Amino acid sequence: MKKEFKEALEDSPIIAAIKDDEGLQKCLKSESRVIFILYGDICSIPDIVATVKNSGKIAMVHIDLITGLSSKEIAVDFIQKYTGADGIITTKPALIKHARELGLYTILRLFVLDSMAYENIDRQVKTARPDVIEVLPALMPKIVAKICKLSPIPVIAGGLVSEKEDVMSLLQSGVISISSTNQKIWFL
Repeated sequence: MKKEFKEALEDSPIIAAIKDDEGLQKCLKSESRVIFILYGDICSIPDIVATVKNSGKIAMVHIDLITGLSSKEIAVDFIQKYTGADGIITTKPALIKHARELGLYTILRLFVLDSMAYENIDRQVKTARPDVIEVLPALMPKIVAKICKLSPIPVIAGGLVSEKEDVMSLLQSGVISISSTNQKIWFL
């Protein structure tokens, strides 16, 4: 993983994940150095990314959630060429591979809903080789701790985090950062 990205994750353990223009404006006032962009379309995403980057923050676009983009490699090319985003978040290993080839930071988002999903984490990480994995939902401290011990790369936890106790428990489990759309969490 690139040094700047790792340091940004370590320095600000809360990642502001934004899902609308109101969140965009509030995240700029947060101490989060990394911003997860979870909304937009092919017309608005360049402006959203520019706003984040102009505030000195790292812009990570959840490519699967951008309206008008396909789940093909050309979508990664679009994000890199027309938005200047620092990286992508996706559930698709093939997009992670392509983004790495383009020099983008990469986060593979994994939903751990059952034992089969848990058992597939190692295979997906080896196939995609992301910089970081993000595990959802976060409120499974025992499982998150096991994933952190097994994973050769840093782990972010996200989803359903709503209290300071959740954040503290997750950090103790070994995650590098916690992502949240809950604006209250951004300002702890």
